[in-house]
Amino acid sequence: MLNLNFYNTAKLSIICAILAATCFSVNDLSIKYLSDKYPLHEIILFRSLIGFCLTLFIIVPLEGGIKVLKTKRPLIHLSRGLFLVLANMLFFTGLAILPLAECSAIFFISPLLITFLSVIILKEKVGMRRWSALMIGFIGVLIVIKPGQISFQWASLLPVSAAFCYAMLHISTRYLGLSEKASTLSFYIQVSFILVSSLMGLVFGDGSFSIFENPSAEFLLGAWQLPSFEDWKIIFIIGIFSSIGGYLISQAYRISEAGLIAPFEYVSLILAVLWGIMFFNEWLSISSAIGVILIISSGVYVAYREIQVGSPISAKKSSGRR
Repeated sequence: MLNLNFYNTAKLSIICAILAATCFSVNDLSIKYLSDKYPLHEIILFRSLIGFCLTLFIIVPLEGGIKVLKTKRPLIHLSRGLFLVLANMLFFTGLAILPLAECSAIFFISPLLITFLSVIILKEKVGMRRWSALMIGFIGVLIVIKPGQISFQWASLLPVSAAFCYAMLHISTRYLGLSEKASTLSFYIQVSFILVSSLMGLVFGDGSFSIFENPSAEFLLGAWQLPSFEDWKIIFIIGIFSSIGGYLISQAYRISEAGLIAPFEYVSLILAVLWGIMFFNEWLSISSAIGVILIISSGVYVAYREIQVGSPISAKKSSGRR
């Protein structure tokens, strides 16, 4: 029965992770499209306000109503929110300069970091084969970044930093486990975004700090602009997809081990390659394509090993925590 419960839970969490990755990919595409029109904190604020309303008035009632927002761990929720805010700011700032696919590929060092931190912090078990696969994925990331070469861009360190913050976010989510609803996790994330982006708007919104010629700096510190009607529709889509994706990924990491879920977020990397070609005419170089293949292959193998050899242990461990 434990194994059956594990597989059912694993299947649900994997579906949630894949759907969340798709939502986040659409979100990334839309924000990159708007990056030369509006500052990041303005886009994030409107996105989060839409997501907040969706979470509060639709998702929360489906999971038990306003009472699910009560928590005994406010500091952990605060840390999760700050980690995700930083991850978003760093990733999208890099996205203003880097091609969509390459920025996403670099960011996908996060499953390696999640697995590593899950061993250090959560005491989860990872075997040598999975460590080997993760190292192959890390090599893939290095191929995309090209450290030490003339083509290396310092902006590539932005998605690397974002990946670390994102890994810490999901380690915090896993630590909260089943003691919190996914809607609770999503709600406090939206609140964190609203607070930080509002503060940034008050400080940078008048454009007085917009004195740099660097696209990333301009995207981060630029002056507010009133969106056009067409861009409002895109911002609304960003808010919807961000909210749904945030709920689904919180659900996935809440009910299953981080090492199982992380590789399925590679779906967004595959989509990023497609979006880059379709919308921005950004074709991967041969070396970057090889790096992406290594990254994806590593993640798929890690997931396979997790299910093949980790299920009995995971089932027992999950049963004990529940």
